Amino acid sequence: MAIENSATPVAFIYVCDRARALAFYETVLGVTLHRADAFGDYLKLNGALLRMTVIPGHQASPHPMLGWNVADIEATARALLAHGVTFTRFDGMEQDELGIWTSPDGASKVAFFADPDGNVLSVSQG
Repeated sequence: MAIENSATPVAFIYVCDRARALAFYETVLGVTLHRADAFGDYLKLNGALLRMTVIPGHQASPHPMLGWNVADIEATARALLAHGVTFTRFDGMEQDELGIWTSPDGASKVAFFADPDGNVLSVSQG
């Protein structure tokens, strides 16, 4: 049976400290708690859900885990900076003063940052 178009997508992210992670996602990123159970939290993501599960000793991947396409990346980057987010800078990527990389054709922009557990997140435009 194929997955129906009406099915809600669920992404997974692993954290070590549930309360710290939930505070970051709610306060810094503005994500809303959908429901919680003994094993983790479901967060609302504009038509999808993010399952945040505690894995003791979890080591974050160095690669992006989750990202948001936003209407105004500069405004979003400034808002995240105001919440204490530090954007990751990569060797070989020419990033501006906000940490935003622009594709050579100018059509796409992206900035990377980490949650408190080191999971790489991104915001993009284009």
